This record gives sequence, C-alpha cells and structure tokens, in this order.
Amino acid sequence: MYAIIEDGGRQYKVAPGDKIYVDIRDLPEGQETIEFDRVLAVGEGADARIGQPLVAGVKVIGRLEGEVKGEKLHIMKYRRRKNYRRVTGHRQKHLQVTISEIVG
Repeated sequence: MYAIIEDGGRQYKVAPGDKIYVDIRDLPEGQETIEFDRVLAVGEGADARIGQPLVAGVKVIGRLEGEVKGEKLHIMKYRRRKNYRRVTGHRQKHLQVTISEIVG
C-alpha cells in the first residue's frame, strides 16, 4: 500500500519503510513522530482512493530521524569581458523522516 502526501508545497509518494526528506520546521523538544494529514491518494490497484482534494480520515505517521543537510548547490555570477566572477555555495537543511505506517 502507498499514499501520496503533500507537505511544504510538494507531493511525495510514500510506503511504509520509505525515507523522505521534508522541509525543516520548529518541533517541540523530544518529539519522535510526525503526522502528515494532507493525504491526496491512498491504496493500490482496485482499492485506491483518490481525494477531492484530500482523502478524509487518512493520515501518514513517520518517525523523525533527525536533521540532515542536502547536497551543495553552487551559485555563480559572471560578467563577460569584465573579469568578474563570484562563486558561492548553499546547503539546505532537511528533516529525514522514515514512514512507519499509513492509518485509515
């Protein structure tokens, strides 16, 4: 069974045991799980349910694994014939979540 969830303006196809990376957010200290209640579709094959826009009564529960950094992005500014070159980098922080169950 899988579900399609929405979080932070993005959609993720998840199944129990999958690892996903979501945007970092402020969470209470010691919280170990996170719930995704914006479920767009759930099921598999003939048993699939599609929401209009959300499926009622379904949520996805994930276990927080911690903060991780994404891959490095290189930003380059360049002006031709002006001897102007600037290179900077950025690494976005994410939360690593392991999907434990789909309820509903």
